[in-house]
Amino acid sequence: MDVEPSYLKLFRSGELAARVKEAYDRLTSCDLCPLRCGANRAAGEEGACLKGAMEIAWSMVRVRGIEPFLVGKRGAGEVTFSGCHLHCIYCVIKPYASFGRQINPAELAELMLTFQERGCHNLQLVSPTHFVPHILEALEIAVSRGFRLPLVYNTSGYESLDTLKLLEGIVDIYLPDLKYGDPEVAKRYSGVEDYPRITQEAIREMYRQVGDLVLDEEGVAVRGLVVRHLVLPKGVNSHFDLAQPLPIFAD
Repeated sequence: MDVEPSYLKLFRSGELAARVKEAYDRLTSCDLCPLRCGANRAAGEEGACLKGAMEIAWSMVRVRGIEPFLVGKRGAGEVTFSGCHLHCIYCVIKPYASFGRQINPAELAELMLTFQERGCHNLQLVSPTHFVPHILEALEIAVSRGFRLPLVYNTSGYESLDTLKLLEGIVDIYLPDLKYGDPEVAKRYSGVEDYPRITQEAIREMYRQVGDLVLDEEGVAVRGLVVRHLVLPKGVNSHFDLAQPLPIFAD
């Protein structure tokens, strides 16, 4: 199965370039995430994500992981970005964020191409929300040089619908968390009481864009939505009956 990444069509039509401009325009009074902090991140001001310029915590080829349908036999390229608009008290990435390094879109494009040259099945962008403009610019550069790996948007799920619509036709696989169904628990552990509502709306939009999961002949995902439910100790966020369809799709 040879499924062409959806962003190639947007690149050829010039729409990808238009999306890059639109995304950067939103940085001057940043509203990329649901917190809509209004920071002028284009001028280097830190937003709610605690970042101005693009910064990555690490990049690697992941050959094992909890999502085998993404890593396959050849691994997945992974770029994990520093900073986040959520401040979860149990975050495993936060301790490494201080070791992150600034990177510009041209350098990110080089990383993308390197992962492709190494035979990776896809490129996973982890905690990417606050750097969507930079990622889109890097993608435009990389595509002009032959990049064509499927893009995986690995997210907390707490996403702005406006930002997701910028990504329509660009992201091939959405991989959101669904951490909480209880606003009080969301506030206690991640600092945002509206997490359940915002995230469920976002996941509906993701599904509208990419639909059900599609696997290739090797059993590796090429398109679709995968929702991960976070399990915390003592069942503090056991709001959903995981034996039943998610209430997000009840209608």
